[in-house]
Amino acid sequence: MPSTNDMSSTTIWHNPRCSKSRQTLQLIRDRGIEPTIIEYLGSPPSAVELTDALEALGMEPRDLMRKKEAPYNELSLGDDRLTHAELIAAMVENPVLIERPVVFRGNRAVVGRPPENVLELLD
Repeated sequence: MPSTNDMSSTTIWHNPRCSKSRQTLQLIRDRGIEPTIIEYLGSPPSAVELTDALEALGMEPRDLMRKKEAPYNELSLGDDRLTHAELIAAMVENPVLIERPVVFRGNRAVVGRPPENVLELLD
């Protein structure tokens, strides 16, 4: 998660190939905001950034995982014995597992599914 003291700063973990991510980005721009765009598949977040993001989202690691992606089953990520650190490490190594898009503003964050979720951060 971007660390900033500017409460108006907006960042999106974006996948340009994802229609929901594109729609969320457009909603942000339609509000006159040009966010910092991080294409997280090419520049995955660190374990610390993911931990901070989960805290801002109020989620557990599996809540932010795309369970239908191949690595989820291949790595047995549904195994309840895995720790938070192990799940976060799996997301760092396989960013395709991270639900998209994630939008950050100040110390808050939302997942843009549906894209309208982002409006609660912008209003």
